[in-house]
Amino acid sequence: MMHTKKSLTGIKGLSEAKVDKICEAAEKLLSQGFMTGSDLLIKRKSVVRITTGSQTLDELLGGGIETLCITEAFGEFRSGKTQLAHTLCVSTQLPLHMHGGNGKVAYIDTEGTFRPERIVPIAERFGMDANAVLDNIIYARAYTYEHQYNLLLGLAAKMAEEPFRLLIVDSVIALFRVDFSGRGELAERQQKLAQMLSRLTKIAEEFNVAVYITNQVIADPGGGMFITDPKKPAGGHVLAHAATIRLMLRKGKGEQRVCKIFDAPNLPEGEAVFQITTGGLMDVKD
Repeated sequence: MMHTKKSLTGIKGLSEAKVDKICEAAEKLLSQGFMTGSDLLIKRKSVVRITTGSQTLDELLGGGIETLCITEAFGEFRSGKTQLAHTLCVSTQLPLHMHGGNGKVAYIDTEGTFRPERIVPIAERFGMDANAVLDNIIYARAYTYEHQYNLLLGLAAKMAEEPFRLLIVDSVIALFRVDFSGRGELAERQQKLAQMLSRLTKIAEEFNVAVYITNQVIADPGGGMFITDPKKPAGGHVLAHAATIRLMLRKGKGEQRVCKIFDAPNLPEGEAVFQITTGGLMDVKD
């Protein structure tokens, strides 16, 4: 139901008549039509909010990183995007009553910044067995945007069998910035990016998974003199529309980092200050 008939007929052995029959049968099984607002409200109760490790940041996010949607964090290097990813790798495995997700984690790494030894002190901080935590994380290093897309296709099969609660793509845009160059390839790049983000959205909704993606920033020299911060997230409008919740991270003093809600349909704009410690993200200690 989440594929077009055109893409289904591309599968070997499926004729158009077969595809029509399959789609008809699938439509009967799933009610893909309208539902009332109150039905949707009940459905939204299945949303799990995963703690970030910092209470002030959780409050800003309305309880934590949500399942069923894409949360994007962007900022310069060393603004805490990957540190948040590492903390979420552990906190997702906490039981629900401890604001965890009680599920496994999939990590797609395009920049080579995932460090399993970093997970160990974070697991200890949450009082969990580090080896068990690492066993519940599946990791893949992607080298081209096609590889990244294919990993997502294979991941859906794994998610159908095992209880995953979090998918991290760090960073979603890096390979697209490498594999496509110049204005001439921009339209193609954005279309391929859109296809990949569409996959992520479908994974989030189909398996009740939280998708956390990190994004890089680009300098915006044409912004004029009056803009204090001439940086904006990469990926353009395509990425802006795909991500449900957008967080802007920036460095504070010392180990402190500031998270600002850049765009969210159900959260007020605001800021939260948190701190990066050996045990992951925490509230700032005075």
